[in-house]
Amino acid sequence: MISWKPNQIQIESTHIFQSMQKLGFSTYQDFWKWSIVERENFLKYVIDTLEIRFEKEPHAIVDLSKGVVHPNWLPGASFNIVDSCFKSNPEDIALIYQDEQKKIEYYTYSDLEKLVNQIANGFQILGLQKGDTIAIDLPMNVNAVAIYLAAIKAGLSVATIADSFTSDEIKVRLAITHPRLIFTQQYIYRAGKKLNLYEKVVQAQANKIVLIDEKIDFEIRETDLTWTDFISDNEVFESVKCNPDCVSTILFSSGTTAAPKAIPWTHVTPIKCASDGYFHQDIQHKDVVAWPTNLGWMMGPWLVFATLINKGTLAIYDGTPLGNDFGLFVQKAKVNMLGIVPSIVKQWKQSQCMEAIDWSALKCFSSTGEASNLEDYSYLMQITGNKPIIEYCGGTEIGGGYLCSTLVQENFPSTFSTKALGIDFVLLDENHQSGNLGELFLIPPSIGLSNSLLNKDHHKEYYEGILPFEGKILRRHGDQILQLPNGYFKAQGRVDDAMNLGGIKVSSVQIEEVINFLDFVKESAAIGVAPTEGGPENLIVFVVSNETIENIDVKKRITNIVKEKINPLFKVFEVVEVATLPRTASGKIMRRELRKNYKKTRFKYKI
Repeated sequence: MISWKPNQIQIESTHIFQSMQKLGFSTYQDFWKWSIVERENFLKYVIDTLEIRFEKEPHAIVDLSKGVVHPNWLPGASFNIVDSCFKSNPEDIALIYQDEQKKIEYYTYSDLEKLVNQIANGFQILGLQKGDTIAIDLPMNVNAVAIYLAAIKAGLSVATIADSFTSDEIKVRLAITHPRLIFTQQYIYRAGKKLNLYEKVVQAQANKIVLIDEKIDFEIRETDLTWTDFISDNEVFESVKCNPDCVSTILFSSGTTAAPKAIPWTHVTPIKCASDGYFHQDIQHKDVVAWPTNLGWMMGPWLVFATLINKGTLAIYDGTPLGNDFGLFVQKAKVNMLGIVPSIVKQWKQSQCMEAIDWSALKCFSSTGEASNLEDYSYLMQITGNKPIIEYCGGTEIGGGYLCSTLVQENFPSTFSTKALGIDFVLLDENHQSGNLGELFLIPPSIGLSNSLLNKDHHKEYYEGILPFEGKILRRHGDQILQLPNGYFKAQGRVDDAMNLGGIKVSSVQIEEVINFLDFVKESAAIGVAPTEGGPENLIVFVVSNETIENIDVKKRITNIVKEKINPLFKVFEVVEVATLPRTASGKIMRRELRKNYKKTRFKYKI
């Protein structure tokens, strides 16, 4: 098997090694163990090392007087996390940007901070106050990043919405968060296609929209604002100081029910992002960091904080990352750490579009969002001169990762070398016994873990019904993990009814609800199944029909409604017609049974 093994020079250049030297650890495992056993000392070291700025210092790292389920992080502190994003030299490059239509652009930290301050002043002019919410439905571009930082700097919370969502999905998120403003733009361009984004936001019944376009080619609603109407000329703004538990971001992640979970990030959560980026992706001063993502997914906010708090440079390409143009951007921007999703690499392999790219500036890749494929990632290492791939698995409600790789350990594609620093978990089988294969349960507390949900019972989602293990309270997460004989780990997908389709978590119920609107469908069940060779999950739909479907293009009809009502990026891999669906005594569909039987009889009942 292809692997990457760091030499001594490479090891000594990493933040992990340098931290081990300062703290007196000779092995990485000793360092990780200390980060768990001496959690407060570890986090004190992280906060000091990251130079987190406080107006008022905390009087402790964590207060556990209400138990590990309700930790109070940084009690007594007053700060704004955005202040810690602008510690770099003002003339250092903060952001490199290119879209499919224009040339590459460079923004210094001074440029970005001035833009952030102009936007923050715009919020105050409109009368928005600390604690108010705004929403962003934009592709990843300069203004999206600046609006995001400005809102948090002004003491607001930001509901982030992916630009790929349908108007129905946008409407659901607006109804949960009640933003006073939503920022969007007229169109997005993807692979030569012009898609109307403003129209979708209007159809979602947004109260007040701010269009960021310099020029607008159609008439907007009277209630809406143009960018020039909104933004202030004032480039100076003093950040609004907040308590640690003030909400900075509202992200959405589907669980096992139809409505998405609204997960608040506080001003503390970005410390987890930056800590992971510092240790595991090894983001160093002036490193150029790129990750094709969007603020609507956790890796968008993660990318902003992990890069800027570590004094790096954001490299953003507003366009599809599937072709040679994206590779040329990575080359021109001299990207040092490139985030990837396994399905992107699969496309690169099929088209061979990245084989002529100069990867010499690249230090490492990092992969998240889907279970990766050994064959595809071995190919990636081969064409890039054997660059390591930092596997990264976590969740929106974690603020980062629980499983990672490092640049001080041997790297095998498609596997994780370690638990993330500062977080611990146990793998349990169906009998609540620990082993090498099982459902992953987190062991709280850990900085970054959510403490609340806006629209659901947090305790019920993550703690209810879980027995302690060896005297420790456990927190549900829902992933199934295999620990290999060499101690490394491999992701095995979800154990519940949530699916991960192309890096997007979605519940079975969400998909089934829209499919059941079709006139020939009596009932349906949707599951995600990872290919036997590894890689992202495929969407499999089981259908009980209420009429003959011999002359109906079932797969096309189902695919179209899923794309229209849920997400245009979703693809139906296979439709299986069945007479009945397996159910529990209480009438619940046994999707786990469907998944198990499908794996045994795969492709036998294709339509």
